[in-house]
Amino acid sequence: MARRFHAPYLSEPVSSLASWARNLAVFSVVAVLVSILVLRFDFLEMKPALMTFFGALSLSVLSILVGLAAFVAIWRNGSRGMGRILLAFLIDAAVLAYPAYLALQYRKLPKIYDITTDPIDPPRFEALAALRNGDGTNTAVYAGLYSAEQQQKAYPDIEPVQLELPPDRAYAIALKLVNRRKWFIVDERAPQPPRRIGRIEAIARTPIMGFREDVSIRVQPDGEDSRVDIRSASRYFDSDIGSNAARVNKFIDDLNAAGEAEAQKPVKKVVPPPPAKAQAKTVKR
Repeated sequence: MARRFHAPYLSEPVSSLASWARNLAVFSVVAVLVSILVLRFDFLEMKPALMTFFGALSLSVLSILVGLAAFVAIWRNGSRGMGRILLAFLIDAAVLAYPAYLALQYRKLPKIYDITTDPIDPPRFEALAALRNGDGTNTAVYAGLYSAEQQQKAYPDIEPVQLELPPDRAYAIALKLVNRRKWFIVDERAPQPPRRIGRIEAIARTPIMGFREDVSIRVQPDGEDSRVDIRSASRYFDSDIGSNAARVNKFIDDLNAAGEAEAQKPVKKVVPPPPAKAQAKTVKR
């Protein structure tokens, strides 16, 4: 009869703490994904939706603590489960990496949420004002001098856009860029004489969590050319962690590029039709 050999480690039990660490890590991933869907699709109000998200992150932190306790238990009694602990740590690191990055940005960047190219006379939120009067939302009124000073220190390149185009053509380019980004347009008013000032109000969403950030664009004449001002403001929180500045900077770059390309296009001259030949009058005799 053949003799069977058993590896000694196979007889050791698997640490229950290691299993709990892995299970908590997996559940935290599911909870984070569910909380993101809840936020993006407005299944809950903002506060309970955020509580769901932070609760999911707490599960990941708890998984790390249980995993450390499991490591100590395995070290002492020689039970199995190290692979489950390592898997839990990898999952927890993936879940917490982006929130940790945002926390660092929160400490690094100024605590402002309202970015504009014109702090003296920023584009107003008119149609969007009613949407910024809810519980916990930021006001539609510009944040003021403190925000302007902090913006100038952190983002000195954000300035008005000067386009060598008439206001109607500059407005058309701005509207095209807004539609390309798939921002939800709340109000649009093309430049009309005599003032010839165009306005666009739209809602943008942050890439992952889908937080709403309101955008107002103003196009006005500057001699024969145009001046375009942009304002982007978070609807919630006292800090946007740089998202509005990034949006405004990218829009400025795209607007300048599109404006230069449009200005280089040859202007089609309208040639008036030739005058009709006068028909000779027949004189009856």
